Amino acid sequence: MSERANASVLPFKVGDEPDEALFSEEPAEQVQNPAERLHLAEAVRMAEAIVFASAEPVSEKQLAARLPDGINVAVAMAELQQIYARRGVNLVRVGEAWAFRTAGDLAFLMSRDTVQQRKLSRAALEVLAIIAYHQPVTRAEIEDIRGVETSKGTLDTLLETEWVRMRGRRRTPGRPVTYGTTDTFLDHFALEEIRDLPGMEELKGAGLLSGRMPSNFSIPQPPADPDALTDDEDALTDIDLEELGLLTPRVTED
Repeated sequence: MSERANASVLPFKVGDEPDEALFSEEPAEQVQNPAERLHLAEAVRMAEAIVFASAEPVSEKQLAARLPDGINVAVAMAELQQIYARRGVNLVRVGEAWAFRTAGDLAFLMSRDTVQQRKLSRAALEVLAIIAYHQPVTRAEIEDIRGVETSKGTLDTLLETEWVRMRGRRRTPGRPVTYGTTDTFLDHFALEEIRDLPGMEELKGAGLLSGRMPSNFSIPQPPADPDALTDDEDALTDIDLEELGLLTPRVTED
């Protein structure tokens, strides 16, 4: 076939680069113009640099404050996540934040560099599971579910791991502290959000629940927004934090 014949069939001249839009799987109306694509591509590069340089997951709010005005952060991060989907390092969502993590199938390569950590006791694991599924929950409520007393040391251990946090005070006599999980908990257990916790069938399949569970047994649905205070909770004040030893008491001058 001659070059002239080729030119009559192909939508571009021989030797020219074809327009990517011609081969896009997206509908034509969804394909952005070159200027918009260039603007988004630069924002994706900036987001990549920000997340890479951060030692902690970066929230979308932080990204929005540092990226150019008008950038749709969710779109930019979705594109960056797709870029890293098949690489040795993946971009993962941690709650409302983003972080780079070693691809799951390559975790064995890091085993030599992993610091051996002390295993949590059975009691600590039970308390952690109760907090994860029942949050917000008080110490008394944890003890009621477990049927045994929970030592302060167990809760202190979970607080030290930064998997659990004090989130507020219950509006009941004594104003007991309520506990909930953190983004560090989500990150450690590779959960995007708290609602990704395994359900009853998954737990049974993993051998973590007995097949002889009572017929009325159920697993509570974790809250959609674990950071939002419930109607029967008050936020922790500076005075509360001082009482709990989480804030250095203020020194008043005479």
